[in-house]
Amino acid sequence: MQPPAREPLSRAQRSAAGSSSAQAARKILAQRLREICTDAGLDGKTLAHRCGWHPSKVSRISTAKTSPSVDDIRMWCQACDAEDQTNDLVASLRAVEGMWIEWRRAERAGLRRSQVERLPLYERTHRFRAYASWAIPGLIQTDGYTEDVLRTIQRQRVSMDDVADAVAARMERQRVLYEGNRRFAFLIEEPVLRNTLSTAETQRSQLDQLLVVSRLPNVSLGVVPVSQGRPRLPVENFWIYDGTQVNVELVSGYLTITQPSEIASYVEMFAGLADMAVYGAKARAVITAARDALR
Repeated sequence: MQPPAREPLSRAQRSAAGSSSAQAARKILAQRLREICTDAGLDGKTLAHRCGWHPSKVSRISTAKTSPSVDDIRMWCQACDAEDQTNDLVASLRAVEGMWIEWRRAERAGLRRSQVERLPLYERTHRFRAYASWAIPGLIQTDGYTEDVLRTIQRQRVSMDDVADAVAARMERQRVLYEGNRRFAFLIEEPVLRNTLSTAETQRSQLDQLLVVSRLPNVSLGVVPVSQGRPRLPVENFWIYDGTQVNVELVSGYLTITQPSEIASYVEMFAGLADMAVYGAKARAVITAARDALR
């Protein structure tokens, strides 16, 4: 049995303030603000006076205990005669905020928008690695399966009903499977083949689709079989884009990871899960058995 891999962060550790990726980015932004203050020859009290703030606010922002607002950054730069750096710092702030997005914020304009917004990431990625512990990955879903999954999500947390448009957007996104010089590695936990949000007919069609996808020359499709004494437990759904970004789907939101050490944890976890999976004819046998068991 291989030694256990370093585990990705637990759900409890992942929040807007808890992700080490987001926190590291906040610290970098705070450091840049401190440097601007120092280069201007100001101390915290003087800066606070110029901005009309309590000195504790400067302290909290400069130590990354509090995230600045856009207006805070503008006032900070103005007080330090560094207006030329405002736009760059505001862009950095928005990048930090984008690392953690609660579902209610991501989906407040409906489900279609969240599908469309990910397309540029898919188009610039050459190597995809996706792990699925609760649903078939979106890039290899049928339209019927997608509709049932998104309909369930819409009923649970989205007031707007644009499921039909969201399904169309996800189907459009699947063209990246067939365009360009891209490689895909999908790992699916075996229970996903049997646990369904769909009717038996829709699930059967989805499993037939997996059998087709498994034969594509640019796709590796692995099924992690149910087994006793497995060295790694199932974790949350995650995607690795090239080696530069990881996205994790949590109960409360969508996490974007760019910190190299955290990316390495997911790459290591993916490799360990891949070692446990079956491929080719063996994977197709597991998929076929799940399809035939549907009633």
